[in-house]
Amino acid sequence: MIEQLIHERTQELNRINPGWDEKVGTVLSAEVKPDALDHLSRQAPKEDYYLLRLISEHPKVTAKTLGRLSHHPYSAIRENIARHPNSDAATLTRLSRDRSQPLWYLVAFNPNAPAPLRKKLQERMRRLGEKTATQ
Repeated sequence: MIEQLIHERTQELNRINPGWDEKVGTVLSAEVKPDALDHLSRQAPKEDYYLLRLISEHPKVTAKTLGRLSHHPYSAIRENIARHPNSDAATLTRLSRDRSQPLWYLVAFNPNAPAPLRKKLQERMRRLGEKTATQ
């Protein structure tokens, strides 16, 4: 029964993104190269949230790939990028202004965010904490 469900889900995912199992296996491989991650992220349909999410949290993904993925509509991908140690300052600055979700709180503690921005965001967190404590 479980094997049948797994098989059906794999077929469904292969319809979304042909060769899905192989692509996920590549992303999960310790030997994967940053160029391969970039290539897979460009090939993947926007609906392949799982594969793109895996790429967005991979330790070898480049700032360039993260910057491109930071425009993805799926919030978990943008969250991964906001906290990723390879994200660059420009991407983090833009994500801190994202009105669709409060990514600024993740950017506030990313060491790659510009220091003045981190300080500003951490001050915002402090003020919100004080406001909540007085209510």
